[in-house]
Amino acid sequence: MANVMIRRGADGGLVFYLAKKDLEEQIESLEFDQPDRWGGELKLHDGQVWHVEPLNEAPRLPITVRARRLVGSDD
Repeated sequence: MANVMIRRGADGGLVFYLAKKDLEEQIESLEFDQPDRWGGELKLHDGQVWHVEPLNEAPRLPITVRARRLVGSDD
């Protein structure tokens, strides 16, 4: 598991940042993005897929959360 930061980008989309690897990628899709459930599977622009334990409400951004990589390179 890794600590990642999720924030809004200049274009209004979500951005995923993993400081340990200096990885910053646009989030293409988020499994749950409703006011009463937020998180789940995150698909990044570069093809990686990460999982964030769903929260019971949409958070104020930026937020740091624990995430687990499901699919992607092991660089």
